[in-house]
Amino acid sequence: MIAYLHGKLPFKSPTNVHLDIGGIAYDVQISLNTYGQLESLEEAKLFTHLIIRDDAHSLYGFFQEEERDLFIKLVSVSGIGPNTARVILSYMTPVEAASAILTDNVAAFKKVKGVGPKTAQRIILDLKDKIAKDALSTSPILNIPNSGIREEAISALVALGFQKSQVNKAVDKILSDNSNIDQVETLIKSVLRQIS
Repeated sequence: MIAYLHGKLPFKSPTNVHLDIGGIAYDVQISLNTYGQLESLEEAKLFTHLIIRDDAHSLYGFFQEEERDLFIKLVSVSGIGPNTARVILSYMTPVEAASAILTDNVAAFKKVKGVGPKTAQRIILDLKDKIAKDALSTSPILNIPNSGIREEAISALVALGFQKSQVNKAVDKILSDNSNIDQVETLIKSVLRQIS
């Protein structure tokens, strides 16, 4: 497996780049997010993932390791191929995609060409636990502010008998208004004040 490639960029387009390493140019498929980072560069390091199919070997490259890690998770979902995963990562950043998964935001994925409501729900269902686990670990993927306390607060409030949809909305609103909340107790008290 190739973890990353570092070389010159003699050719760049919104969908792929040629990465010249020692006189050999690799054709690397990229997302629009990665293209935005590479546009002004003449040399770059891309974190890569190789997809092997019967008819082709395709190399996908990402400016950030987090984007590559999310791409790998997305292609593990049934019905999501590498091109759809790349389109998803062209529409949203890794943090936005992870946030949409953690907040059950089906609408965010439905905006992506080729992703319908069932596919969006499958992405969320298949990846929610993996993303939450990553967000709670020290992994940089999706170091979403407050994601750990968010999930804990939602679980506690649902256990108290509140509707999950109501709690999700309240928690998200409070966290977007007060990103400095870093304790579960403070978040729960704020939500209780809002929904009572």
